[in-house]
Amino acid sequence: MMRSMLVSIVCLLAGVVSSFSHCQVPCGVYTDEMRFTMIEEDLQTIEKAMGKINELSAAAKPDYATIARWTVTKESHAGNIQKIVSEYFMTQRIKADAEQYPAKLSTLHQMLISAMKCKQTVDTVHVSKSRELAAKFNALYFGK
Repeated sequence: MMRSMLVSIVCLLAGVVSSFSHCQVPCGVYTDEMRFTMIEEDLQTIEKAMGKINELSAAAKPDYATIARWTVTKESHAGNIQKIVSEYFMTQRIKADAEQYPAKLSTLHQMLISAMKCKQTVDTVHVSKSRELAAKFNALYFGK
């Protein structure tokens, strides 16, 4: 009885967890504009984290625990961008026969690299570069 109840709870929780992510089934329910907003929010958080890391590191007695938390936050948000670029746009939205496919693909690849550099450094030049690339891709994607 207890074992079957535990199995039921685990199955229920597994279903709840998996229902929050957008699947790769071609359901046709997409919110492309929201993805660009999410990228910008992630970039704002990365930029703030870089500032805090630099500020805390320059202190006479650096608070290494807080620096570590800001570092994890910065890397997590850079990972969010990489996930949106690769799992949403590259996998689901950009088709090989799409207009300006090479330009879109190249810009997305550059966005992945720029997000990686945001993970690796605390230089806000990479945040600026990521913003430029997101704006470039937005124009390509929506045909502006």
